[in-house]
Amino acid sequence: MRQNKINQQIKKMHISQFYIAGINYKKTDASVRGLFAVNNDHYASVLQKAPDYFLDQLFILSTCNRTEIYGIAPCADSLVHLLCSETEGSVETFKELAYIKQGEEAIEHLFNVASGLDSQILGDYEIVGQIKQATRFAKEHGFVGAFLERMVNTVLQSSKAVKGQTALSGGTVSVSFAAIQFLMDNVTNVANKKILLLGTGKIGRNTCKNLVDYLHTTNITLINRTPDKAVELADELGLQYASFEDADKYIAEADIIIVATNAEQPVIMKADLESSNTKILIDLSIPNNIDPLAKELAHITLVNVDDLSKINDATLQKRQAEVPKAKAIIAEHIDEFTEWYSMRKNVPVLKAVKQKLQDMHACNLFMAMHPNLGENYTHHASSDSIQKVINNMALKMRQQRKPGCNYIEAINDFITSRVH
Repeated sequence: MRQNKINQQIKKMHISQFYIAGINYKKTDASVRGLFAVNNDHYASVLQKAPDYFLDQLFILSTCNRTEIYGIAPCADSLVHLLCSETEGSVETFKELAYIKQGEEAIEHLFNVASGLDSQILGDYEIVGQIKQATRFAKEHGFVGAFLERMVNTVLQSSKAVKGQTALSGGTVSVSFAAIQFLMDNVTNVANKKILLLGTGKIGRNTCKNLVDYLHTTNITLINRTPDKAVELADELGLQYASFEDADKYIAEADIIIVATNAEQPVIMKADLESSNTKILIDLSIPNNIDPLAKELAHITLVNVDDLSKINDATLQKRQAEVPKAKAIIAEHIDEFTEWYSMRKNVPVLKAVKQKLQDMHACNLFMAMHPNLGENYTHHASSDSIQKVINNMALKMRQQRKPGCNYIEAINDFITSRVH
């Protein structure tokens, strides 16, 4: 029932009812973004509450660099209050730091995000998988109707075209690779260093492969709360693994620690490091999974995603030159989507006119008024004629918004085509 209701709403809605409310790296640091991070449990709770806020179509994009809620809403406040009902951060803090976009501006924002134009590292393509996951989750819970589904599909097509037709994502630059770049620039004799990687999800897995490929070391121990993932990756790359229960021991022994878990609280505290050897710690998690106060210790070097994203090398400069090409591709796809939306609104009118013409054809009075149609006026010929009239009407409605005039013209066209 909910899905049918959602699919019907597009006939009534206006594109200006589509909003996005979000915060990202541009105005907030990692600690603040962590207050508004949304995991799957939060996400499910948000969707469960959504009808209470008069919301039927929405999805949430929560990554290390942003938390954004997209939806069809009576106003942006509905989205903001719903989101913040499940986050540690308050509505007041969110509003102070947030950007609100509406209608075409909101649509363009999503296209830019999916293409890597709005990423903290220009051209970062990991966001596409996160968009797919976010919308899939919302759809499974019945909160993606015709409007959002078509928009997201077009967004993904645009992103794919940008990746395939430009060099915006060229070279190897991402947060996970930036961690490797940092180590290459700041650590000598890295092959002799003991490296501990906590967390072997997608980011941890990518980081691990980069460690092996670019630092040419296998002196790496993997730990994951679910051991199977760590064991599988360790076997694949010829590394070591340890149980989560032994993490303290390996934290104490490591020279380099990279954390990429999804914990809601830090897994390494300042107190854990006060008596340790000199270490480099890299926190790839949002919210912070390493206590930021650890940076106060003289023997500890701690960097997080914000620090890593400041890398600006020749690869990024080359990507910057591709921005105009990417924007041109995005513009084409936005035009395609807005044309679909415009025509979608006309579907009820076109169906009504088609039914009217079919009723006229079946009417005995109409046949009596035009006896010259004769026996050749078959049902099949009439159906073809009606469809041609409807196609012509659809074309005119796309070119000029005069539904009343188009309706009258369609009836006249039908009568004329039958008489002649």
